[in-house]
Amino acid sequence: MGITDRKEREKLEMKRLIIEAAMQMFLEEGYEKTSIRNIADKIEYSPGTIYLYYKDKDELLYEVQREAFGRLYEAFVQNAPSKSPWKRLEQIAHTYVSFGMEHPDLYDLMFIIRAPMNTVDEKAGWENGDACFDYLSDCISQCVDKKLLRYTDKRLAALSVWSLAHGLVSLNVRCRFKVMDMEPEQINKAMEMALNEHLRLIKA
Repeated sequence: MGITDRKEREKLEMKRLIIEAAMQMFLEEGYEKTSIRNIADKIEYSPGTIYLYYKDKDELLYEVQREAFGRLYEAFVQNAPSKSPWKRLEQIAHTYVSFGMEHPDLYDLMFIIRAPMNTVDEKAGWENGDACFDYLSDCISQCVDKKLLRYTDKRLAALSVWSLAHGLVSLNVRCRFKVMDMEPEQINKAMEMALNEHLRLIKA
């Protein structure tokens, strides 16, 4: 292995170390309470080392978010593999909600707090969510082409499914279901029923 290759490998290993430490601290301590110095202390390097790779905490969070979206995409591939477009759409929707329910703090970093979107403005696009949204969009396109949905506008159909699933998860992540005075098991059941009913209503 040449010097250039070794340096590139060391760079990737350092970025991986930083991202893993940052994700753990963001989830355990919260994004606002975590500083670059805290992360540097955890990996036993100076803050200056982290700044060699990331200009600020927002940019680092953007990379943590990319990692989180990779996990969601893997969940789609594993849990929504059906050859039937409609069945796959059901699987995608339920996988999305299950992921949010199982990883509420991670979901918060992905979809709710504003900080990572500061970096999106600089990058002129939100690439982190592309693979996941494409997975949904491709399935929606097949459903529309086969006239399995009431929608004819594919992007509107994708927005409809995504927004309903996101709304359910967000209400749960931010503990807003308390207004309905339901037990956790009732919340889970209500979310499942609401998602199934929405899918039923948009099915052709």
